[in-house]
Amino acid sequence: MNCRDAAHALSQISVLLELHHGDTDAVKAMQTASRVVSALGDTELGAALEGALAGAEALAPAALEVLRDLIASNSASLLERLQEEIPEGLLEMLRVPGLGPARIRSLYEHLHIESLLELELAANDGRLAAVPKFGAKTADKVRKALADLRATGAHVLWQHARAEAERLAAMMRAHPDVLRLEIAGSLRRCTELVRDVDIVAAVRGSPSVVAASLAQSCGAQEVVGGGGRTLSLRLDNGVRVDLACVRPEQFTLAWWRATGNATHVQQVITHAAALGYTMALDELRDRTGTIVPIADEPAFYARLGLMYVPPEQREGVGEVDAAARDALPVGVEEADLRGALHCHSQYSDGSTSIEQMARAARARGLCYLGVSDHSQSNTYAGGLSRDRILEQHAEIDAINAKFAAEGTDFRVLKGIEADILPCGRVDYDAAFLDRFDFVIGSVHTRYGMNAEQMTNRVLKALDDPHLTILGHPTGRLLLTREPYAIDLHAVIEKAGRVGVAIELNADPHRLDIDWKACRIAAEKGTMVSIGPDAHSPQGFENLELGAAIARKGWLEPRHVLNTRSADEVLAFARARRAAASSVQDFRIE
Repeated sequence: MNCRDAAHALSQISVLLELHHGDTDAVKAMQTASRVVSALGDTELGAALEGALAGAEALAPAALEVLRDLIASNSASLLERLQEEIPEGLLEMLRVPGLGPARIRSLYEHLHIESLLELELAANDGRLAAVPKFGAKTADKVRKALADLRATGAHVLWQHARAEAERLAAMMRAHPDVLRLEIAGSLRRCTELVRDVDIVAAVRGSPSVVAASLAQSCGAQEVVGGGGRTLSLRLDNGVRVDLACVRPEQFTLAWWRATGNATHVQQVITHAAALGYTMALDELRDRTGTIVPIADEPAFYARLGLMYVPPEQREGVGEVDAAARDALPVGVEEADLRGALHCHSQYSDGSTSIEQMARAARARGLCYLGVSDHSQSNTYAGGLSRDRILEQHAEIDAINAKFAAEGTDFRVLKGIEADILPCGRVDYDAAFLDRFDFVIGSVHTRYGMNAEQMTNRVLKALDDPHLTILGHPTGRLLLTREPYAIDLHAVIEKAGRVGVAIELNADPHRLDIDWKACRIAAEKGTMVSIGPDAHSPQGFENLELGAAIARKGWLEPRHVLNTRSADEVLAFARARRAAASSVQDFRIE
């Protein structure tokens, strides 16, 4: 590692320290160390510590410890700890121009704001202006900063884009000439990150006139392509919108085309042409030039001899060919999920009691909850000692007994999110791991390992017969942290072979594994667990997006562990442990 990269790590730590607790001395120490180290440019860090930086008074002991950590492992445990400890939404808010860590921390402390969406709502409804040292002028600056961020075309997380799109859609549907209006584009296809909002409307009268009226009514600050039925808008809050207004009979194909993606659309058009159909102006014509009425998208695909392709799967990666062969998988739906196996409670870093989490899960239609608080090595997230685990297990037994006495058909399972240590060992010893119904193993430290080291670390963890699920396998945080280096193909292949499920962590900041890796898992016969990573009852909403990403990755219910009953999940975990000494292949056929 060179000094320039080390200085960047120190600078990141200074920002996160200020965001975390505002210790002025600690922040200044890291900032000073960053400037000193940065001045040495591309000099190798180890050589610099022995030479130019040797005995440097400007380097505080904590900064020196970070530098030694970087030399030893190519990563800094303090940086990793802060990234894991700070809510992901606060890290995302650092992207807002002019909104520094101190202000973000103040908003979190006073209003518990931890997302861009919550920040904008607070700026608009007056709560932000009421925060000490903010005021109306600062709230206006925050609104402008959010608009500037959007105006640059920066990507946002799917759930933030959807909230804005639904707000716009509700406003536009109130227009007297709008007969039907739907969201399209990357939002409808459930891509992890979204740049623009795409909206298609069926209207009465002139589509171009209604489009202009809608642009005016929704507060468009800039309009491109004025005079036509399709407009590109930039709203006063910076949101970019592609709006298409069409006659009612054109709506189905207009919505389909606007949903995309471009490759999928072109492949379908090519397939239609081979059958003698042509498509233009959002109309389908047969060989005689006669317009073919299309009631809805399923009817459109059926007319072309194709299975219906769900929006999530329209990525131009083989789905049209599969639909022509009647071989497209019928994807998993949220309703197929019978339980949630990655959930946290107040015992570690969750905000709610186990019973409250269980009742919230049941209210969402689930049959069981897998409590998986952090293990003892994960001290910064409230990792549980052995005594605390025993207390938790006693509480779970009492809750299950209470449910049984009430006649409530619901069950709480005893799980743990155990750290996969740098050596590849799963936290706790074998005898203690036997106490759990299931074990999620996750990497939370030493992200700087190279691909070979990280892959070997995870492959070794997969040898532990107690491991049931490999949690968030690449460690990525969308927009804030890149995935660590790992041979995911090798990991997925071995997981399937030994009987460990790979997690699709449905937290919108993670979505880890991604949909492309889901397809690899399906092809290799590796089980996937859709985990909400819920830290509060609201976290169960993540299951909707998790199921959508699973569909996007061609996963069927049979590929997903938590479409099974609680007894079947327990049997899955027991089979792994029982077969540890024998040679078995657990891959799904």
